[in-house]
Amino acid sequence: MRPVGRQAPPLPPGRRRLLLALLALAGGVLAWRVVDLQLSERVFLQGQGEARTVRVVELPAVRGMIVDRRGEPLAVSTPVDSVWADPGPLLRARSRWPELARALGLSEAELERRVAGHAGRSFVYLRRHLPPERARRVLALEVPGVGVRREYRRYYPTGEASAHLLGFTDIDDVGQEGVELAYDRRLRGRPGAMRVIRDRLGRVVEVVERLREPVPGEPLRLAVDRRLQYLAYRELKAAVRRHRALGGAVVLLDVATGEVLAMASQPGFNPNNRATLRRAALRNRAVTDVFEPGSTVKPFTVAAALASGRFRPDTPVDTRPGWWRIGGYTVRDVRNHGLITLREVVVVSSNVGAGKVALDLPPRALWEAFARVGLGRPPGSGFPGEAAGRLPDPGRWYPVERASFAYGYGLAVSALQLARAYACLAAGGVLRPVSLLRRDGPAPGRRVMEAAVAWEVSAMLEEAVAEGTGTAAAVRGYRVAGKTGTVRKVAAGGYAKDRYRALFAGFAPASRPRLALVVVIDEPRAGGYYGGQVAAPVFARVMEGALRLLDVAPDDLPGLGGRRLAAQGAAPGGGGRGA
Repeated sequence: MRPVGRQAPPLPPGRRRLLLALLALAGGVLAWRVVDLQLSERVFLQGQGEARTVRVVELPAVRGMIVDRRGEPLAVSTPVDSVWADPGPLLRARSRWPELARALGLSEAELERRVAGHAGRSFVYLRRHLPPERARRVLALEVPGVGVRREYRRYYPTGEASAHLLGFTDIDDVGQEGVELAYDRRLRGRPGAMRVIRDRLGRVVEVVERLREPVPGEPLRLAVDRRLQYLAYRELKAAVRRHRALGGAVVLLDVATGEVLAMASQPGFNPNNRATLRRAALRNRAVTDVFEPGSTVKPFTVAAALASGRFRPDTPVDTRPGWWRIGGYTVRDVRNHGLITLREVVVVSSNVGAGKVALDLPPRALWEAFARVGLGRPPGSGFPGEAAGRLPDPGRWYPVERASFAYGYGLAVSALQLARAYACLAAGGVLRPVSLLRRDGPAPGRRVMEAAVAWEVSAMLEEAVAEGTGTAAAVRGYRVAGKTGTVRKVAAGGYAKDRYRALFAGFAPASRPRLALVVVIDEPRAGGYYGGQVAAPVFARVMEGALRLLDVAPDDLPGLGGRRLAAQGAAPGGGGRGA
């Protein structure tokens, strides 16, 4: 032991120099490494740092708003937040999972499934489309690897009332059905991008630069009137429930422009709740479903007869004794109408009369009368899945097929096609293209029927409502023209004996038509099944409400002399909006 107070002997000079040399060498190596990292590996190291902190994130574009013809919103996009995670850091913070799962509204097992199943990735969604305030609460937990991303969710203010027309978007805001799908490219817009620096928790701490500004989607103004849409939806749904029907469809067109003012379908769905969507309820029956139109096409058979020059409205047609045997089949009327005129074939809706008229016409002339008003080809609305219908080749018709074609069997149409054909009659024989988008003013059309023929048929349809099979479609104060239809549905081996479609098609006011409307009720099972019983009352309620909402002047009030207009030869559509 060294005595207290004595100093340690100094280091030998050689050892001191060695120690200083080693320290200088170590400092030199460190200095060289610093220089080396700054010069030769600077780009690599910066890239590694940026790879961990700098990200290019997408700036979502707001989807274009859809509004009705009056500017009322039908589809809007609202801001929401989606919670995402980097699975690596989150897997290392398992102790925080219980509170994170509670904030997200998930079970720990579900959180485990979402994170562990994507362990090899750097991005996974934990919960999409949360309200911003709830997402902020999740972010306030400061769980490692968890972040929030701004998105938009589509909302439909009219709910089920416009669901089949508008369709809906998926969780990524891409159109899936209806107008949303048809005009998806216009509505979607173009997302932007920016480069940001994120901290270890995934939060943006600095925006480095904005690479591209988002371009919002283009707004879309539809032809539909929100008030008329709700009216059609309400009356159709009530009728389907009242008659315990499988479904139904309503189409309302503007005669002068071809615009779709309302289009409803049942059964319906709520586009604001994707969890309840059922595939069977998604299709728009007014556009995609086709059916045999029955007696609603008799006016076009009569139009072909008048155009041929072989018939006049007062030409007699023998329907006795109420049935007719042809080609091994029997054509029947509801009762024996006896010897009637061509006009009365429409008014009393005689199948025998329509069949006999058809056999007196060249098959091609009859077929062309139907094809010219748009039957047998898509109406051109642009709606996804739009049906073309079917017109059989007249060169292959047997006599019985020609006869049944005349009263609406053996062909197939959609409700939209039928409404367009009736709008053509209402417009004095001018066929106009259908439009889902609003038009400014009357649309150009092409004449497919002589005005005099269209007027004669319209007068017959007006009488069918006044005193024929369509009396339940009458609207007080207005002259209405229309036709009922009752069709047996196809079944295995032929036609069902107890399954029907009830139809009514028509337009008003008959003096100067403004609106054309078609109602289809599929398989009513309570309270009758005839078109005059089931579909005609729906037509009357929708048409009455629409005429009043649009402030269309009555043409059948005492003292107006509205009935005398027809007697003086004022064809429907002559002048005014129906021209």
